[in-house]
Amino acid sequence: MLKQRIITALILLPIALCGFFLLEGSGFALFIGLVVSLGAWEWARLAGFTAQSFRVGYAAVVALMLFVMYVLPGLAPWVLGASVLWWAVATYLVLTYPRSSEHWSTAATKLVIGLLILLPAWQGLVQIKQYPLGNWLIMAVMVLVWGADIGAYFSGRAFGKRKLAPQVSPGKSWEGVYGGLALSLVITAVVGLVRDWTVGELLKGLVGAALIVFISVVGDLTESMFKRQSGIKDSSNLLPGHGGVLDRIDSLTAAIPIFAVLLWMAAP
Repeated sequence: MLKQRIITALILLPIALCGFFLLEGSGFALFIGLVVSLGAWEWARLAGFTAQSFRVGYAAVVALMLFVMYVLPGLAPWVLGASVLWWAVATYLVLTYPRSSEHWSTAATKLVIGLLILLPAWQGLVQIKQYPLGNWLIMAVMVLVWGADIGAYFSGRAFGKRKLAPQVSPGKSWEGVYGGLALSLVITAVVGLVRDWTVGELLKGLVGAALIVFISVVGDLTESMFKRQSGIKDSSNLLPGHGGVLDRIDSLTAAIPIFAVLLWMAAP
């Protein structure tokens, strides 16, 4: 399994980096759209649909909606605004699971939730890419999430006692969350010092980083909640040793649109 994970990572990493840094405009939107469409194909299974025809059809609908969003950029504020509302609701659903499942147990509801997760993630990346330092801002949100994951892993293993959401993901602990938050804040502080941020900018950066870390945890737990409800371990077998696309981007689907909203709010 470890060998598979390493080989898959070595193949995917250069593809991802080239897609993020070398592609622009429609090419970048298409690249991210492909990833999101694969995630939609996986989500249809989480919603309870096993027939390939339906799963492909759902992915095609998502791809069509992404195209509409691309040609109608005025929809961006509405899509990102819907994401903010959704992740607030998702936080409640995760904290109250399994009781909350009565609100989203139907297949139709799950399919709509898939749109609320996937479409804003694409929109957020497209928006961030348009900033002058768009490539580095995309890397910034990813580093924050990866830092939170790494910090949570080691902190959770060393100190984890209080379960974060035992009904959703028994392995996660509050100590892990605090460790991941601490590492992400350290990364943010180092970047702020290197870039000579003012005290006000540094405080805003730390608050923003904390929000991104917490919402990324909600993103991770949300997919875990749907997988647990469906009795599925991995979203698919597309990535040997890693599971599916959604298993790799679950935290980012929450972090990216919120990061895009925070950038918009911070803009002069």
